[in-house]
Amino acid sequence: MTATAQNFPANAQSLIAFSPEVAAAREAGRPLVALESTIISHGMPYPQNVQTAREVEAIVREHGAVPATIAVLDGRIRIGLDSEQLELLGRSPDAMKLSRRDLPFAISTGHVGATTVAATMICAHLAGIEVFVTGGIGGVHRGAETSFDISADLQELARTPVAVVCAGAKSILDLALTLEYLETHGVPVLSVGQDNFAAFYTRDSGLKADFRIDDAPQQARFLRTKWALGLNGGAVISNPVPVAHEMPAAQIQGFIDQALVEATAAGISGKAVTPYLLARIKDLSSGASLVTNIALVKHNAKVGTALAVALAQQRSA
Repeated sequence: MTATAQNFPANAQSLIAFSPEVAAAREAGRPLVALESTIISHGMPYPQNVQTAREVEAIVREHGAVPATIAVLDGRIRIGLDSEQLELLGRSPDAMKLSRRDLPFAISTGHVGATTVAATMICAHLAGIEVFVTGGIGGVHRGAETSFDISADLQELARTPVAVVCAGAKSILDLALTLEYLETHGVPVLSVGQDNFAAFYTRDSGLKADFRIDDAPQQARFLRTKWALGLNGGAVISNPVPVAHEMPAAQIQGFIDQALVEATAAGISGKAVTPYLLARIKDLSSGASLVTNIALVKHNAKVGTALAVALAQQRSA
């Protein structure tokens, strides 16, 4: 049995709704790629957020899989969103940012909720989806030795068997401690196209990934072997931003440092930190960081779709 071959809990069936496109793909055994929704509601400004979401979905379709953007709407987990639902998320200033602890509240109260990396992994696994594409994972925040601010994404990677394709971790984080945390919890970090872990806006963090596997079928064999051994949890597939859209490391670090000082001065903490920093860095960079963000998500969609196709082929072989 693969890591996601099991049915989701019977009690959860009434809480999950599949779009017609996703339902048809599940019935036909076609590869699916999960996509998060906080990138729409909290990661980018309107209208670039909705436009990017649609373009990423188109890339997944073009490369042979079916996109499944995930959110909570009308008291249900939606696996696959239509155009109106994407627009709603993109324009909803009060959309909740949902992690593991928040899913029950948003569902039970009917709140509009956008899923983070952690919540998207949970929902993808419930739906039997093995690959999830995002921009960058959360991680250990700078100063976590006193604040204990560590993203729930990391613990979810340790417990939920979904492969997460990303441009590394967001460079606003402490990347060395993020990799240490993942190592401690047995989460493998695979790099694509280079030996080192990616750093979101820049290609190279200067930190080694665990393994370099460029080929999608080999990535799929790695994951099949991991899960066949009963080694639960996910894996990070670190895919660096395309060279043409990389930001100079010194420049982006200056923007990050300034944004962090301003966030601290304003008393911003918890879930509000990352959206604030991304928006402030966009302003400081005169929009260049948003261009990079969009480019890396699209690039991740291509790599993630190739992995989903390879996993589907190996499952049916």
